[in-house]
Formats: sequence, structure tokens, C-alpha cells
Amino acid sequence: MNEKATKLSALIIASMSSFMTPFMLSSIFLALPAIGNEFKTDAVLLSWVQMSYLLAAAVCLVPFGRLADIYGRKKIFMTGQILITVTSLLTAISVSTPMLIIFRIFQGAGGAMVFATGIAILTSVYPPQERGKVLGIAVAAVYFGLTCGPLFGGLLTQYFSWRSIFLTYIPVGMFIILLIIFRLKGEWTGAEGEKFDLSGSFIYGIAIVAIIYGLSALPAISSVGLLIIGVLALVAFVNWEKKIQSPVFEVILFIENRTFAFSCLAALIHYSATFAVTFLLSLYLQYIKGFTPQLTGLVLIAQPFTMALVSLLAGWLSDRIEPRVIASMGMALTMSGLVLLAFIGNNTARVFIVISLVILGFGFALFSSPNMNAIMGSVDKRFYGIASGSVGTMRLLGQMLSMGIATLIFALFIGRAQITPDYYPALIQSIKVALIIFSCLCAIGIYFSLYRGRLRPDN
Repeated sequence: MNEKATKLSALIIASMSSFMTPFMLSSIFLALPAIGNEFKTDAVLLSWVQMSYLLAAAVCLVPFGRLADIYGRKKIFMTGQILITVTSLLTAISVSTPMLIIFRIFQGAGGAMVFATGIAILTSVYPPQERGKVLGIAVAAVYFGLTCGPLFGGLLTQYFSWRSIFLTYIPVGMFIILLIIFRLKGEWTGAEGEKFDLSGSFIYGIAIVAIIYGLSALPAISSVGLLIIGVLALVAFVNWEKKIQSPVFEVILFIENRTFAFSCLAALIHYSATFAVTFLLSLYLQYIKGFTPQLTGLVLIAQPFTMALVSLLAGWLSDRIEPRVIASMGMALTMSGLVLLAFIGNNTARVFIVISLVILGFGFALFSSPNMNAIMGSVDKRFYGIASGSVGTMRLLGQMLSMGIATLIFALFIGRAQITPDYYPALIQSIKVALIIFSCLCAIGIYFSLYRGRLRPDN
């Protein structure tokens, strides 16, 4: 098979995977009430249907990225696809919430295999001058998945039950597996023959579990202890990785490679500033504005739809213009959208919210694919798996931090009370404060994005 066919196959496989993962995640949000009603599940346990997936994915991303660099990125990607496909069937036939959560953990591990290798395979197959374009396509697929999830997730849940959401992955997963077997020829490694750092992976897992669980438990006092344990474990992990010959994660990349380190920090900050926005606006539109869930979804779709369209342009631009410039412009636009949304009140017009979301989506798209291009272009090819896993880890940690900030602000302004009309003024105030904090985070992120260093000395 010629090189062109391999490139096309890799792009199709990566794009389909990039679409299905966010599609499933955003669809399941709409299915949680139906799952809770069927299994008579309380809200805390129900939240772990999603949390278990995110936590497993965050713990496994970096180790699987390293395993992919040692044993082959296609092998790990293929294993991940098989695991997701099988667990999709198992989750669909679950008879209790604990059973569902257990299978979601394995599904998260499979997702980590795919996250850690999909972008790495694309970067391995395509030359530097073409990467921005294909990464833009992959990012666009993510946003199309986010766009379609709420629309089709609601329809599938309403007319075919929540189980149908998991069943939709099975034919897609089987198609991807067959495409890998028959069309994606070759294998890509960057650290073949090196040892796998099992001890470092274990310490890393403890750190991530403690940090993410601690963030999810905010503002409970116990969360502070967990966060301290997580930070200490993270420090121990860094010290351990600096000592051994074949680390699971090259911390030297963060210490000596400013472009890589600042790009990852910018990604962490950007996700921290944006992930909870949909959650906040969903509450605002339904409680304060009295919108139906369907109308709320149609309003909120403005952001991912814009992201999907603009990410193609952003990827193309990052092949021609210094990625840090495009990404920094995107971060600035994201901050502008957040600042506008911070002015919402009881009588805010729907068109104002949509325009603000479009600006937010435009900024997100301009930031994401050029920033990913900068991360992957700043490391040697033997670190592609680690770099790809780092992007996913930054995304997951940023998402958890974003929700942690929103939850903490709600606890301070509203407390542990049901949101009734008496609490609407406090709800609006909470949303405003959260959006102002997110805007400030973006301002900090612009610094890291601008001063990350250049990938192209001539620009």
C-alpha cells in the first residue's frame, strides 16, 4: 500500500475516533436522568457514571502513551478500540449502576489508549508542513462530536433508551478495527527496546486520582487532604522520573523544553476556563430564562458548531503562521467571549448569548489545533506518544479544575440548597463570578501562549 493510502487511512481512523469519544460523553449527560430512574440511583453515585470514565482515562493516558512509544502506537490504538467496543456492549447490558461504573472504568482505559496514540499516529504519518491541516480535521471531528452529542443523545434516550447510546459505538468501533487491520499498514515507535517504568506509573496514578477526586469533592474538607496527597505524590513522581534511565514521562520536557511546557500549561488553563461554561449556561437558561432543555441545547450548540467550522481554518493557518500567534489570538478571543457572558442578567437577550458563544467557539478553535501543533512539533518523534498523552491529560485535568471552581463558587454563594426562585439572584451572581475568574485564567494563559517560544525561527 502506498504512502498516500496510509495517510488517508490514518486520518479517517483518527477522525472517527475523535468524533465518537466526545459524542458519547456529551450524549451520556442527557441519559443520566434515565439511568438514575431505572436503577434508582442517588445523584452522587450517578455522577460517577461520567467521573469513573474521566478518572480512568486521566490515570492511564501517560502510561499508555509511553507503552505506545515502546511497543508500537498502532498496537495500543488497536487494543484501545477493541476494549471500547467490547465495553460498549457490556455497559449497554448493565443491570445496576455499580456494574455500569465498572465497565465505564475499563472504557476509560480504552479511551486513554486511543487518546494517547491517535494524534501521535497522525503526527508520525504526516510531515511537519501538513500536520496543522490534519490536526485541524481531527479537532474539527471532536467539535462535531460535541455538537451532535446533545442533539442525538436526547433522541436516542427518548425513543430507544439510554442503552442505545452505548450500542451506537459498536458498529463504528468494528469498522475502525477492520480499517486498522486491512488499511493501516506499518507500525510507529519512538522508544523501542526501552524499559517501562511501572513504579513511576503507580505514583502517577496515585497523584492523578487524589487530585481529580479532591477537585470533584470540593468544597468538602476532605478534599483538601486529598489535594495535598495528590500534590505530594506529583512532586515524588517528578523526582522519581528525573532519577531513572527510562521514565514513563520525560519530565525533562517540562524542565528544558519551554515550548512544550508552556503549550501544555496554556492547554490546561484554557480547558480550566471553558469546560464549565456549558454547565453554567445550562442552569442559567433553564432556571433564569425558563428555556426548555431542547431550546437550551439549540442555544448552547452555537459554541461547538463554531468550533467545528473554524478549527479547519485554524489548523491550515498554523501550517503557515507561527502556531503561538494563532493560539494566542484564540485565547484572547476566548477571554472576550467570557467577559461578554459575565454581563448576563435576568433580561439578557438570547441573541447576545448566542453571539458571545460564537466568539467563545471561534477563540477555542483558533487556540486548540495550533496549540496541539505546537506541542507535537516541539518534541522529538520518539516522544510523540508522551506528548499526545500529555495533551489529553491537560484536557482532563482542566475539565475537572473548571468544574471544581464552579462547584466551589456555588457552595459559597448558594450552599447545599436546591435552586428555587429565592436563590435565582445568588445563582446569577455565582455564574458571573465564575465567568470573571475564567476570564482572568485566560489572561494568564495568554502569557504562556505568547512566550512559549517559536517553532519556526523565520517567523
